[in-house]
Parts: sequence; structure tokens; C-alpha cells
Amino acid sequence: MKKSIFIQISCDGGAATGKSTGAIMISKKYNLKFLSSGLLYRYAASLLINNNPNRETAFLKNKFKNLKYKKLHSMSLHTPEISEYSAIIAKKKNIRNILKAYQINFSKKNKNCCIEGRDISTKILPNSDIKFFFKCSLNLASIRRHKELKKRNPKIKLLDVKKALRIRNISDTKRKNSPLLKHRDSVEIDTGKLNKQAMLAKMVKNIEKVLNTEKNGKRTRS
Repeated sequence: MKKSIFIQISCDGGAATGKSTGAIMISKKYNLKFLSSGLLYRYAASLLINNNPNRETAFLKNKFKNLKYKKLHSMSLHTPEISEYSAIIAKKKNIRNILKAYQINFSKKNKNCCIEGRDISTKILPNSDIKFFFKCSLNLASIRRHKELKKRNPKIKLLDVKKALRIRNISDTKRKNSPLLKHRDSVEIDTGKLNKQAMLAKMVKNIEKVLNTEKNGKRTRS
């Protein structure tokens, strides 16, 4: 990608729909800075669980002020306890505002970036150049997540994973603050119908349209 061309991509979707996989693949292909909002919420949840602060908002503001995102990848943030508590704090407006500020600041510092989550297109990057919305059936999402979690806990049951995903998706779509919604301009990516290669091809096709428009001097942000 030429340095004079900037592109910001938002990827939204429910749990285990493939949005992280798609976002990471496209970030590598176009050399974009990648951020997972889910990882931020997991980190916030782990901080609150381990420290139990009296003033959550002030505590998290301080912790996220100079947070180096890269360090989160080396932390163990995918435990059942953290997953459950992440869903709880995701409903809290004061906590969402702290993480929203961090994500917006990230996008300002990195003009070429891809952020994935549940409210990226609607709240974090409403003017992103490309908006993708990932979806798949609950059964497929459960199988994917179960396979992932079995690496850490061989005894985990598929039915328990499916139940947890169903509860999380209901929570995300029904919560008052920044619910999971499909932006009207989003390109839908049905990962139940597309394998990784087809998914990448569809994303690339739409991204190239935007890049070619910019090269021709006709690009405007939505």
C-alpha cells in the first residue's frame, strides 16, 4: 500500500462468527495496524477481577491511559471467568466510554488500521472506509469456539459453549449501550457459506474498490 493512501476498516459481528480471523487476514495483507476491541474488554475484566477496585472508572482510566496494546497478546485473557465478566462490563456505559476513547485514539494514531468488535462501524469508526459485518449460525460458531477452547480445557463440553454463546449474543444485541448492530453500509460476510480463501477474496474485492477510487481521486468517506 502506498504511504499516501490511507484506509480504515471496521469489522463487526457476534461471538465466534469469524470476524477476528477475517480482520487479522486483511490486516496482514494490507499491512494495517490491528486492534481487537474484545481483547480490550477482556483485559479490563481481568483487571477488575484481580484488583477489585473501589472506583472502577478511575482505576480503568489510569490503566488504559498509556496501555501498550501489544502486551495483551501475551496475556491469558480467554478464561471462562474473564469471558463471563467481559459480557457484564460491556453493558456499563462508563467502562464503554473509556475503551471507546482508547479505540478512537488508536485510529487517530494509525491512519491505516483495522478494528474488530461489535460496535466498531456504528460507534467507534462510523466513517470507516470499509465496513464488514460477519455472521454464521450458532451451531457453527459453537463448534469453532469449542475447538478453540479445548486447547486450554480438554474437558469443556460443546453444549456448554453453545449455551454461553447464545447468552452472549442475546446480551450484545439487547444491551442498552452500543448494542451489536449491522451498519446500513456494511458488506455482509457469511462465514457459514465462505471458507477462509473465499472470505478473504470477498473482502479484498471490496477494499480494492475503495483503493482504486482513491487512486482516481474520487474517494469520499461515508
